[in-house]
Amino acid sequence: MLNWIWLGLILAAVLTATANGKLADLPTAAFDAAKNAVLNLAIPLAGLMALWLGMMRLAERAGLVSALARFLQPALRRLFPDVPPGHPALGSMVMNIAANMLGLANAATPLGLRAMRDLQSLNPHPTTATNAMCTFLAINTSSVQIIPATAVAILAASGSTRPTAIIGTALFATCCSTLAGLLSVKLLERLPAYRPPIVPNETSPTSSQNQTSLQNPQSRTSEPPTPTEYPLFSLPAIICLSLLTLAFLGFAIYLTVFNPSKSPNQGNILINLLEAISLLAIPFVFTFFPTAAALKKVPVYEEFVEGAREGFQVAVGIIPYLVAILAAVGMFRTAGGIDALTSLLGATLAKVGIPAELLPLMLIRPLSGSGAVGLFTELAKTHGPDSLLARMGATILGSTETTFYVIAVYFGSVGIRRTRHAVPAGLIADLAGMLSAIAICRLYFG
Repeated sequence: MLNWIWLGLILAAVLTATANGKLADLPTAAFDAAKNAVLNLAIPLAGLMALWLGMMRLAERAGLVSALARFLQPALRRLFPDVPPGHPALGSMVMNIAANMLGLANAATPLGLRAMRDLQSLNPHPTTATNAMCTFLAINTSSVQIIPATAVAILAASGSTRPTAIIGTALFATCCSTLAGLLSVKLLERLPAYRPPIVPNETSPTSSQNQTSLQNPQSRTSEPPTPTEYPLFSLPAIICLSLLTLAFLGFAIYLTVFNPSKSPNQGNILINLLEAISLLAIPFVFTFFPTAAALKKVPVYEEFVEGAREGFQVAVGIIPYLVAILAAVGMFRTAGGIDALTSLLGATLAKVGIPAELLPLMLIRPLSGSGAVGLFTELAKTHGPDSLLARMGATILGSTETTFYVIAVYFGSVGIRRTRHAVPAGLIADLAGMLSAIAICRLYFG
């Protein structure tokens, strides 16, 4: 489906630009988008990938990822029945989902790409998405958002008196979008049109995994050591890690109760707690993972560098996919495609309670994160950061994802060409999140 969508964006951009007299602007838009994909996205992502996959390797070597997967196995078994118990993919997916929930975008993308590589190691047909991959993408593009950091930051910068007022509405909207995404992905995978291809002479998961690695070198990753390669945590090590955890918890409680950052949320314990967790999550991970690995006598520097090397290779591999999707989106937007759709659909949607002012944001959100941020910033300035429209827009921004970007990058990182039902499931989740955002904001802010 992504093939047809990409082609449709290109053709629609050319036709719309011809009708609007903007044909001469298309080459510049395509070149700027390609440049942005490499210089502003791929290169910074390479550093983030190296950092986070280095940390993930330390967590694997310490046995933390497999322990987390085993702990959450009962909850994950129904969502991912094709993933074996204790597989590293389960731990990677949980960490990605947790990062998304806390609004830690810089951590979520590298962890999500690592999860896709782990899932690819189980894929018997390396160019076609598995059910587990599509389910993970549906969760990723619609994940529950506890702290919509970007939307809150824009409202605060625009002068809102209560920039965190949308935390509750975004949480409700993302719960709705996640439920819609999971239901749709599980229903669509049963349809004949989206069934995975039959792999002839499939023997065992081990042989399938080896075949995947041979056909798709990008899917090769260094396997984590067996549980006996490094000793279990000793009692002093457990005490040390417990004290470290308690120290961070104590600091989180201090930030929650006393709120020394001069935030406008003084007295709001729940919001202060969420902000404290968001602030301390990354420092805790950067302290806990290397310490746990060192206590298991893992050579932490060498293992971190090895994981970082894998991250850099993944980041380089997704550059063509970034260029492809961003160039098509840039051309379509420059040609006036978003404006044309707004004019075409605005009056009809206004009759069912969807403000026409929000339509450009709703149309661009699945295509471009930076474009959506720009439109929302303009919306907040035009109508006021505390207006109903601004809060609706902030909730939409905080409860939806750039679906096409995520699907292109995540699947591109492991060489998936046939995305099956991932795109329609992601778009259904986006639509559910947007409609529920508008409804809850009308009800709550009135």
